[in-house]
Amino acid sequence: MKVKFGPAGNSSSFYASGFKKIGDVPGWLKNLKLQAYEYQGGRGVRISEENARHLGELARENEITLSIHAPYYITLGTADARLRENTRRYILDAMRAAHWMGARLIVFHPGTGAGIDRAVTLQRAGTFLKALREEADEIGLADVLLAPETAGKRAQLGNLDEILALCTFAPRIVPVLDFGHLHAVTGGGMVRQSDFARVLDLVTLRLGKQIFDNLHIHFSPVKFTPAGEKKTRDNLR
Repeated sequence: MKVKFGPAGNSSSFYASGFKKIGDVPGWLKNLKLQAYEYQGGRGVRISEENARHLGELARENEITLSIHAPYYITLGTADARLRENTRRYILDAMRAAHWMGARLIVFHPGTGAGIDRAVTLQRAGTFLKALREEADEIGLADVLLAPETAGKRAQLGNLDEILALCTFAPRIVPVLDFGHLHAVTGGGMVRQSDFARVLDLVTLRLGKQIFDNLHIHFSPVKFTPAGEKKTRDNLR
């Protein structure tokens, strides 16, 4: 298994080095001996097809593996028809941009609104995600993996068990383990090597060893309260 490292978005050091354009990123990362880049679309994936394809070409030339972070506004478990349609659009738009770039997956948070009966919300979210996977395949986006990310707040849908469950609803859904978020929701529980091993062992048990071929991981410094994540520092994933 080959492990690749890279930033989520552009760090201050990118701009301090005199770079400004997204097209500068792949070469800059290669010079730093990094191999991955997560394009940030948290507030909307607005990149044009032309620019996305150009970024993909530069990434391949510089041996950089791309991914996309989809909008933060996604709410997989909602029963509201308008919010469901918005979520559908956000996910498919991100997948379309990923396809243009040649990015291997889109990262997204399952969203708020876990509610009192989390099992019902999880089932609704999984059923919706399965339908999105099927629609994406039908419109030519089968090459892009869906990657739900562990949540940083206890009240949000997306604890580790829930993320692993979502990955079983359809093929080509893989987990994103944000260890900053897991550290926050466990009250500072990600400290020892054994803490990380326990998480990876559970992933293996639930999804099989083959999941590590596409496993996506975030690391970020995080401040937290008993409710979970309070503040993170971006671009350190």
